[in-house]
Amino acid sequence: MRQSRHSDSLIFEPRNPDYAQRVREAFAGQAMLASLGVELARIEPGFCELQLPYRPDISQNHGYFHGGAIATLADVSGGFAGWSLLPEGMWIVTVEYKTNIVAPGRGERLIGRGRVVRAGRSLTTTEIEIIAVNQGRETLCATALQTLMAVEAKPEVIG
Repeated sequence: MRQSRHSDSLIFEPRNPDYAQRVREAFAGQAMLASLGVELARIEPGFCELQLPYRPDISQNHGYFHGGAIATLADVSGGFAGWSLLPEGMWIVTVEYKTNIVAPGRGERLIGRGRVVRAGRSLTTTEIEIIAVNQGRETLCATALQTLMAVEAKPEVIG
């Protein structure tokens, strides 16, 4: 995989030319994301944007998005950004991530924007911004830093 810097952003070449279709299929197959109402908005090599419309059942006591929903959006936005760069037959798992909520998740939706910072052979680092959209105005809600590991894909499902 080639990784180069173009002004302030990194440009990645995916190792699988069908990365976008792979991401769409994997995204559609995750029941938890469907139950939360997460939508795939954009996928590019090393970048993923997800959206989460507001619903009362994913809010906390004050009516803001629940921290668990914010953290889930961060984890998955970064995860799919990293996975977009892997070759066929590989999957990505989260090794660790830290999320800082910097403002209430208030509004009609959240936007998760995951970007790969560095893509290695086995470990990938991403940074994620969670944006709260309230009456058309975007406010930074959370930031996250994530480490992902490439593993061989296993078709079996436990459960």
